[in-house]
Amino acid sequence: MNANTGSSMSPGAGWHVYQGTGQAPATPLAGLPEPPPWRRFSGVGQVFRPTDDGGEGDRRIGLPRATGRKPHDREVLMVNAAIYLRRPLLVTGSPGTGKSSLAYLVSRELGLGPVLRWPVTSRTVLKDGLYLYDAIGRVQAAAERSGTTPAESDLGDYIHLGPLGTALLPFELPRVLLIDELDKGDIDLPNDLLNVFEEGEYHIPELVRFAARQPDVRVLTADRGGSAVVKDGIVRCREFPIVIITSNGEREFPPAFLRRCLKLHVRPPDFDQLGGMVAAHFGEAEGIDLARLIADFLEHSTQRGGLASDQLLNAVHLATQLATSGAHQLDGDWNDLLNAIWHPLTADLNE
Repeated sequence: MNANTGSSMSPGAGWHVYQGTGQAPATPLAGLPEPPPWRRFSGVGQVFRPTDDGGEGDRRIGLPRATGRKPHDREVLMVNAAIYLRRPLLVTGSPGTGKSSLAYLVSRELGLGPVLRWPVTSRTVLKDGLYLYDAIGRVQAAAERSGTTPAESDLGDYIHLGPLGTALLPFELPRVLLIDELDKGDIDLPNDLLNVFEEGEYHIPELVRFAARQPDVRVLTADRGGSAVVKDGIVRCREFPIVIITSNGEREFPPAFLRRCLKLHVRPPDFDQLGGMVAAHFGEAEGIDLARLIADFLEHSTQRGGLASDQLLNAVHLATQLATSGAHQLDGDWNDLLNAIWHPLTADLNE
């Protein structure tokens, strides 16, 4: 590509797969652009991809209304770059700026089914995201059947793929995987993820040992009621998942990990974006002065060192309830309520 063709790469250009509309597609996504040669994977098999998320997306990002959230141009740019390059997108920013919501917006717009969410804690290790083997449960079940050893045929009933493990199944279209708050995890976790990200596969030793006698084993997945067949104890993707990794910046990541990710810093939402977010959850929010409430929220956020978007949603919900009940939102203790709801995120809990 000529270095002077930057205008063709502007937001909204034809090369964009993700537009940031927040709307579900009229027709299912037929496929994605070809990946780079070094990001092609050879997973085979038919794996069912669920389409119903049980309302989880609506709960987290609201209904797909025309006046919904409007993303920054750079957000759309980097999501598309991650899709084309088949690389994880590391999303940083202050708490409550909508980092996690991005995964649900991408999944909804591209029609890729439920988001596979892996929340990270200080005790999380790589295997937690890949799979769990309930050896104790299997032995107990054998004892209840009066057997001396577990039956080989039921091994898959006690292997449960985690969110990362499920995302790497050979789906025809990629799944969206949210690795939430990776910076809270063990210091070794980012490096442990490197090989999985590079190879697009992992082994399940319990099934590898069993492969000579039974190469195909059906296991449970992270999808509700889901299952999939694993061959020879190896899970290998066909399409690398769209991986959204969030971080609140509590610590730095190693250079080797950052080299394999694209990076997006999410700025706090502006007036119009907050209005779109409220509309997605509440529609017109009749009975309240929404513009004034958002302006007050932004003023408080500036004074208090940054507030989270869900603190605004809490205030809007209370305001609509007061309006519905006939109470005036500015009467009585409304200002005290706002001060309590819009408390600083770094405030001393004893204040």
